[in-house]
Amino acid sequence: MEFFRIKKDIPFMRHALVFNVISLITFVLAVFFLATKGLHLSVEFTGGTLIEVKYQQAADLEKIRGALGKNGFNDYTVQNFGSSQDVMIRLPLRDAADSAQQGDRVMQALTVDAPGASLQRVEYVGPQVGRELAENGALALLVVIIGIMIYLAFRFEWRFALSAIIANMHDVIIILGFFAAFQWEFSLSVLAAVLAVLGYSVNESVVVFDRVRETFKKVRGMTTPQVLDRAITSTISRTIITHGSTQVMVLSMLIFGGETLYYFSLALTIGILFGIYSSVLVASPLVMWLGVSREQFVKPKKAAAEGVADDGACVCGAERPGNYRPGLRFSQTGFLFFGAQKKRPGIASGAVKLLQRETDAKTGSGVGRGEGLLG
Repeated sequence: MEFFRIKKDIPFMRHALVFNVISLITFVLAVFFLATKGLHLSVEFTGGTLIEVKYQQAADLEKIRGALGKNGFNDYTVQNFGSSQDVMIRLPLRDAADSAQQGDRVMQALTVDAPGASLQRVEYVGPQVGRELAENGALALLVVIIGIMIYLAFRFEWRFALSAIIANMHDVIIILGFFAAFQWEFSLSVLAAVLAVLGYSVNESVVVFDRVRETFKKVRGMTTPQVLDRAITSTISRTIITHGSTQVMVLSMLIFGGETLYYFSLALTIGILFGIYSSVLVASPLVMWLGVSREQFVKPKKAAAEGVADDGACVCGAERPGNYRPGLRFSQTGFLFFGAQKKRPGIASGAVKLLQRETDAKTGSGVGRGEGLLG
């Protein structure tokens, strides 16, 4: 399906160096913010107090957040848990004595500003649990990266695998850099969004790389930059349809999803935008600079044996004195051609066409009969 078709290839690779300089600057800034500010980790990673309350009717999350902020609570997380009546409140890590009293303080705040809540449970999550979650999240990210590299190396070639991983890690680091620069809360849902972006970006890279491979096989006489330009141009319509529809859905979550889905959809929004950029304008130039060429996809033709023509036919003959020699040709179509061919290339003189070839079923030998004229 295509909205439009571009007849002339867009010269993306002509500006490949400019695009990659922009990517490098963005990447360095993201690493700088991660190193200096770090991520603002949520309660799942740092540990803290989990409080579950229940309302008789659908809970007003905004009113609950306002009640907690009014009573001096900071860095809290409020979200529905199971149903619209169940609410999970996460508070940052405190000392053990303070943590035992936080449930009562929360209930007092809710009784005044968001009445109707009944306390279901209070649970303390230590920093060890958060550390394990962080380690498991990093391990999940590493496994995804290794799996993508293996898949691309088998499906295409190592140059494509390396280029795709560099481009996808570029997306991940930039997302983390945004969260570090603005100190947005990094939670398990954001980690899930990062993993989703990693798979989403590699899908776009695979589409472009597959078109590159197809163009190399079908079209001759084009340079590598021209092949990449044609591959990217031919997939632009598909890219606009896919990423446009996905971005509309993610933006609807960002605008209407509330605070629970806000950072999740924000991470997806950043990842999708930079995913398009990196798949087209980062991965493709890297493939070009790593030396991809047509010879890596097209198998070289085997050298023809002596007496065998380019079309696979067998030419047999015995030299005669003079400028002419008789030639007996067994073609793949089952016909024979007998003639005297001049030794000078490109000139043939005299031929006898054999009308039919009869095959002996027992011996498999062919016998031809016909008549003609030797020139």
